[in-house]
Amino acid sequence: MRIALASDHAGFALKTQVRRLVEAWGHEVIDFGTFDDEPVDYPDVVLPAARAVARGEADRAIVVGGSGNGEAMAANKVRGIRAALCHDVTTARLSRQHNDANVLALGARIIGPEVATDVVRTWLETPYEGGRHVRRLEKLHAAEREGG
Repeated sequence: MRIALASDHAGFALKTQVRRLVEAWGHEVIDFGTFDDEPVDYPDVVLPAARAVARGEADRAIVVGGSGNGEAMAANKVRGIRAALCHDVTTARLSRQHNDANVLALGARIIGPEVATDVVRTWLETPYEGGRHVRRLEKLHAAEREGG
């Protein structure tokens, strides 16, 4: 799987850890930055990562910030993106099973490295269930087409 990664300065250290994990698990990484802990505006790195997913250049994306809220909000501005802010394995699993989330947002100031590892692994390994959830996602897609 091709995974786009992006973080602001607050998420840089966790993004670095996530990159090592994702590559060790055999996935290809496309890193959109940031590449150090100097201040950066999260839309500048998150939007290109989300657009890569929307265009099919990456299968999914993981975006990291201090809380993860801004990163999820930015990613969700891109048509076709379903970004989920997850702080535990249950929200990660459900975001994939029920919502077919294609972007995972993490808060580096909220979860520690061990929890982040479990969340990322769960999110990458959990398939979308389809079934009764398809109708709901179709309604989201219709809202996007109608402009909200």
